[in-house]
Amino acid sequence: MLVNLADREQIAALSHFARDYDTSTIADIAETFPMTHESAEEVMSFNPDMVLTSRHSSLATRNALRRVNIRTELFAEPQNIAESMEQLRRIAGLLNRAERGEALIAEIEAAIKAAEPAPGTPPLSALIYQRNGFSTGSGSVLNEMLARTGFTNAAGRYGLVWWGNISLERVVADPPQMLLAGEVRPNTPTWADRVVRHPALKAVGPRMGRATFPDRLFYCAGPVLIKTAAALKAARESVSPEMRP
Repeated sequence: MLVNLADREQIAALSHFARDYDTSTIADIAETFPMTHESAEEVMSFNPDMVLTSRHSSLATRNALRRVNIRTELFAEPQNIAESMEQLRRIAGLLNRAERGEALIAEIEAAIKAAEPAPGTPPLSALIYQRNGFSTGSGSVLNEMLARTGFTNAAGRYGLVWWGNISLERVVADPPQMLLAGEVRPNTPTWADRVVRHPALKAVGPRMGRATFPDRLFYCAGPVLIKTAAALKAARESVSPEMRP
């Protein structure tokens, strides 16, 4: 959000997570900015006017910054698209870039609208399935994105309510119409990837479509939703007619 809203000179540094090509959609841009591993000493060295933090940030770091009177702004994980848009507005306001924030929100909303199916189209069951079988259930931005783009989230029928892992056996026994599987890098398989690479998933291929849904679309909201909407639309349109209700 910060990279999309701020002037470059307003950004003193970004978290090292922004450089992770597996989980960040701005990794290439992030490499051009200074980086911190989020220790209080590192952050203080940049002498920032303000630090944007999340509930996943180190509590010790947040407390240390407050003790030296560095302004911190805390953000929770958005539970839905509306909350994500409000975070964008809040950050844009903090940066004195309110108009830029509204323009970005309009772009995101237009992208989501463009990814919606035609009215009356029956929804398809889908499961987002990442490394180690990690997925998301109800009460998340991704759950709402699935609904907006013509899917019902199959995670609930496997007993997942919030975030967690779903066993391969349950997916094979009762496959969704579309598996949105995590991306596996060629020639670099890991133990965590074994679930999404498992040959048992191919065995149910005739009953289940499959599309790649990269991890970097799984973890963030805000501007990322533009790419998420496009990926979900492409996945829906790839489902063969015989699999449709």
